Amino acid sequence: MTGVVLAGGRSTRMGTNKALLEFDGARLIERLVQTIRPLFSEIAIVANDPETYAYLGVPIWPDRIPGKGALGGIYTAVFHSICPQTFCVACDMPFPNPTVISYLRDLAPGYDVVVPQTAGGYQPLHAVYSKSCLPLMQAMILADRLKIDPLFPAVRLRTVEETELTPLDPCLLCFVNVNTREELEAAARQAGRIA
Repeated sequence: MTGVVLAGGRSTRMGTNKALLEFDGARLIERLVQTIRPLFSEIAIVANDPETYAYLGVPIWPDRIPGKGALGGIYTAVFHSICPQTFCVACDMPFPNPTVISYLRDLAPGYDVVVPQTAGGYQPLHAVYSKSCLPLMQAMILADRLKIDPLFPAVRLRTVEETELTPLDPCLLCFVNVNTREELEAAARQAGRIA
């Protein structure tokens, strides 16, 4: 399986590149790459400014179909992956949990998508996708249907329920994402409490 950090977003609400924000002593993108590196045989970043991330020493894949949001990023990751399945994680998640990621990875055989579901809904930017999803993803993108969830009823889906995840990450911090300065500050306060 390949592990990919999705860093192609425009970070409009943050006002600056979220992937490069400092959090608990490291940039968000560095924390994610460091977490997934031991878990997968191949790792990469989806981003449209490769020079920004060149220092990390991993392949950088620009969007195959630009301007198509998170679905376009997932499609790019799965398309370029040398492996049949790809774990995709958004660059703005400051609490990556290797135990949760390993759990999702290990559930993947036999499924097209393995996606966590919490009280807030599906977590499609912290999920596993198979190459078998590519034709459906491409059709959705070309039709400009960019929400990810409608993909799920059309594939062999393994939903990972909150009850499975809380023993691995009791506060489900791995799904926290930061879109604004306020959310980043709140996450930093959480990091201080759990340190």
